[in-house]
Amino acid sequence: MSTMQAAVWYRARDLRVETVEVPTLRDPHQVKVKVAACGICGSDLHEYSAGPIFIPVDAPHPLSQQRAPIIMGHEFAGEVVEVGERVTRVKPGDRVAIEPILSPNQDGHYLMERYNLTPLLGFHGLSGGGGGFSEYTLVGEHMVHPLPDDLSYEQGALIEPAAVGLHAVRQSALKAGDSAVVFGAGPIGLMIIEALKAAGAARIVAVEPSDSRRRKATELGARAVDPREQDAVAQVHALTQGGADFAFEVTGLPAVLDQAINATHAGGETVIVSIWETEAAFQPNDLVIKERTLKGIIAYRHIYPAVMALMQQGYFRAEDLITARIALDDVVEEGFEVLLNDKSHIKIIVRPGEPLGEGVTP
Repeated sequence: MSTMQAAVWYRARDLRVETVEVPTLRDPHQVKVKVAACGICGSDLHEYSAGPIFIPVDAPHPLSQQRAPIIMGHEFAGEVVEVGERVTRVKPGDRVAIEPILSPNQDGHYLMERYNLTPLLGFHGLSGGGGGFSEYTLVGEHMVHPLPDDLSYEQGALIEPAAVGLHAVRQSALKAGDSAVVFGAGPIGLMIIEALKAAGAARIVAVEPSDSRRRKATELGARAVDPREQDAVAQVHALTQGGADFAFEVTGLPAVLDQAINATHAGGETVIVSIWETEAAFQPNDLVIKERTLKGIIAYRHIYPAVMALMQQGYFRAEDLITARIALDDVVEEGFEVLLNDKSHIKIIVRPGEPLGEGVTP
């Protein structure tokens, strides 16, 4: 088979499922993957509705050497069908999850210890090089992680967003027994709630206007606050006896950043997880006078094995987070458009072609 179907981004609101060439190995450290399951991410949604953000348009990305139109999809898992002659980590037939970070690499390894902080940061499926919304894609050996036999392909597609949530919590100073508030209970916010539970947070509050997402946050163990009906900051202070130890901002809304900062007590810490489309303002004295800390995180690093181990313990469960499964042909109307207009969805999984082997739940 020399052609396949893929979802190709041309510009905002112009995502097309097209027939393209099946990629062929061109590097001894490349791995060819047949995609079994790929999630639609909030970043994908931003690119579709208001991009480009990460997608290179005016010039090729320095690592992928591609620019739009590009194949989308970066939260995915599948089966290895072919490997380059120097690949040692996996072999054909292996089930793998993909770490989609584009960062300088050589001989099957990232070159930087903190490879997510490279000025050249990009993502497979956002910055060129192929993507998970296709039947096959090529990735570097350094980007593949063998998937344990007891984790499904769909669970594998959740590793990437779960990695964001776990990295956010691990980069904070949170300790077992601390309290935390998560502003925004979309997919990443829910992943943060799961990561907070795994880290031993004693009390977790979720601030979210969507009724369905508040219910999901409650099902996962958080106390939920509706900011439309209540003063979110006052409610967090009441539920945490004086303010949360930690706040995680996952909305990208300027007003919410200010709320997140003020929802913590004196000496508290706010972690910004969102990718922003606009500038935001806050009163620096809210940090200075109360000696609060504000920090940001981007993506993740060295964390896929920890995510998979937690999944094997029952965290980040597909049955809690996946709300629909669709074919690649339906990715626009039943995927992106639905997510833009229906906030009851958490994670929609796209299945390009027929998955090989065990692992995809019905």
